[in-house]
Amino acid sequence: MSKLIIAGAPLPNMPWEDRPAGCNAPLWRYSQNPVIPRDLLPDSNSIFNSAVVPFKDGFAGVFRCDDTNRRMALHVGFSQDGLHWDIRPEVLRFSCDNPEVGEWVYGYDPRVTFLDGKYWVSWCNGYHGPTIGLAWTTDFKVFHQVENAFLPYNRNGVLFPRKIGGRYAMLSRPSDTGHTAFGDIFYSESPDMEFWGHHRHVMAPAAFEVSAWQCMKIGAGPIPIETSEGWLLFYHGVLRSCNGYVYSFGSALLDLDQPWKVLARSGPYLLSPQTPYECMGDVPNVAFPCAALHDSATGRVAIYYGCADTVTGLAFGYLPEIIDWTKRTSIL
Repeated sequence: MSKLIIAGAPLPNMPWEDRPAGCNAPLWRYSQNPVIPRDLLPDSNSIFNSAVVPFKDGFAGVFRCDDTNRRMALHVGFSQDGLHWDIRPEVLRFSCDNPEVGEWVYGYDPRVTFLDGKYWVSWCNGYHGPTIGLAWTTDFKVFHQVENAFLPYNRNGVLFPRKIGGRYAMLSRPSDTGHTAFGDIFYSESPDMEFWGHHRHVMAPAAFEVSAWQCMKIGAGPIPIETSEGWLLFYHGVLRSCNGYVYSFGSALLDLDQPWKVLARSGPYLLSPQTPYECMGDVPNVAFPCAALHDSATGRVAIYYGCADTVTGLAFGYLPEIIDWTKRTSIL
């Protein structure tokens, strides 16, 4: 592979821990996981599947915090180092000009991307079933909600960090009302963040005989990372085992100009539930990535992922190594 070009500003203050001695894997866990415990707030049952971005001289995020009523809600948090978080106890409330759109039912699994001078939040929004909510902020104090991107039922709405072909772009995973036993990744475009179309199929679950960890359903994870080799996408995959669903995550490379065209897709998983905090919790055996920080100068990446639908974990790697591994292990 020729010298990899990674888009984005340098991020020398991103959280990082060197690869452990004897580890040859392209991704390794933070030794102090879980980085965010379930009870960081006085009334939180769990904090997981959350979004983190650089903000000012530190980091900000939108966090899924299920309370002890087991209501799914979003909270804002801030950190100087990406490791120690001040998550605000008040529930995030969106400002919306349309009361029908802005009526809060539930929200979960947010993503955040910086785009056109705004921090755009996408999340699974309750509107007669799960759909993709969208809002923007400039200060993580006031959040302006716009129209839902799609009809119910849809999940895992992930925006690209720039326009593609002059249009905003998003990945999503059409679903149903429950714990969907199916799911492909689709690509959609919009001229204005309100009307979405030009839908294209991206990826389906793999055949069980080819890559079983991703054979039942898949969904986009963190915001795609632009590189000279294509868009690097971390995505989750689900195996239906004899003991229930198992959520792991892998990686894929998408074409820069036509991201519905997949260039490479990992056969092995990058990370699967293996530690106690990933295997034991409210929903056992889940590793679900929702955010990634990267330093374009060093190629470092830090991935935040939900563990057992209970706590938040952190894993580290080098983008050049992950891209090379994705291509070498591709099942395409």
